[in-house]
Amino acid sequence: MRSLLVIALALTGCSTSRPALPEQPNAPTSPSVVETVGKEWDKADQKVAAAISIARENADKPAVVRGETTVALAYLPPASPEELTLARQRAANPADQKAYGDAVEYGKKLLAKLDADFAKLEASQAEALRISQLKDARIIELTADIERVKKSAAENIWTLTGAGLAVIGALTTAFLGPRIGIPLLLCGAFCGGIPYLADSPWFLYLAIGTATVISGLGIYWLWDRVRDSANASDYEPPKA
Repeated sequence: MRSLLVIALALTGCSTSRPALPEQPNAPTSPSVVETVGKEWDKADQKVAAAISIARENADKPAVVRGETTVALAYLPPASPEELTLARQRAANPADQKAYGDAVEYGKKLLAKLDADFAKLEASQAEALRISQLKDARIIELTADIERVKKSAAENIWTLTGAGLAVIGALTTAFLGPRIGIPLLLCGAFCGGIPYLADSPWFLYLAIGTATVISGLGIYWLWDRVRDSANASDYEPPKA
């Protein structure tokens, strides 16, 4: 229970001691998405502009005008009935230069707005990427904090276990004698030192050595038992 409380307090401290991340814009975080769309858009615009420019240069050649405008239309969506009606009205009165001037001015403003909107999209994408990277870094940081808290909790468990065995060993030594108390004291010291041993570069060698010694003692004990049993079976009591 105490370990769980330590973990909860540590995690609470981690979450309250750091500033909150800014809200991530609703935009793609990959720069290639915006760059690809922008390049394709520019490519289509350039082809439309080139086709219309050639059509104007060859205004006295209906076949060229028809062919180039057909190419330009291939890069554009179908015109709405409302826009077709406005264009036909302009074409029906070519002397009305104000209508053409207003249409040109509107087109320039619309193009400027589209360019500004695309610039905002690029900025939003860059901000989304920055915040996404901050979130990724925060996830790595929090994961490291969780691992650190887990390790600290495990170390605390071994430390408390060692302290408890040391207290029990001291009391046992005082009331029941050192034969029982000293092993408990040694066990407490061993438990308390486990966190430090685990971080030592020699821990693997110590673990292998300890396992080897214990295995050797177990084999010797088993061999001694078998030898004693064999000697007991060979022994014949003297006849009366």
